[in-house]
Amino acid sequence: MKYAVYGVVLAAMLAGCAQQPGKDAAIEDRSAGGAGGAQSTVQTQGLAGSDASGTALGAGNLVAPPKNAPGALGQRVIYFDYDSSAIRNEYRAVLEAHAGFVKANAKAKVNLEGHADERGSPDYNIALGQRRADSVRKAMQLLGAPEERMESVSFGEEKPAVPGHDEAAWSKNRRVEIRYDGE
Repeated sequence: MKYAVYGVVLAAMLAGCAQQPGKDAAIEDRSAGGAGGAQSTVQTQGLAGSDASGTALGAGNLVAPPKNAPGALGQRVIYFDYDSSAIRNEYRAVLEAHAGFVKANAKAKVNLEGHADERGSPDYNIALGQRRADSVRKAMQLLGAPEERMESVSFGEEKPAVPGHDEAAWSKNRRVEIRYDGE
């Protein structure tokens, strides 16, 4: 079931991508094969590549991009809709930039911290935060970031970005924060 969600998330994320000639590739996720036999295939047709702006900012041995990095690489938070772990298309450039950076810098290790708003039980929110972090991790992996240099963790509702009990606060608390080791 978990991998089926990944497939749906990634298919939705990639569906809005514009096509570019010469960038066609198919990525087959075989990780679910051992746990029930479910597999998903994601077409990456049209992906611009994982090195859009992440590679441009220091390919080599950086552990993290500067926090004030220009463009998508400077953005470290991905927000989610209520009760969802689907990544919205508006974050595609952010994922490409960070995946490209991790891929291009051998010392870069990234922690993807999933969060949920206060609605739902603590157990549910931990699971939802983990699904969100895993969605970002899987998307970055498909964009070229090495899996072994990414870790996903959930804080559930324990670390809200914004205090409050309304939609304005909740919308800022449904997120994944991209943090690099060594920062």
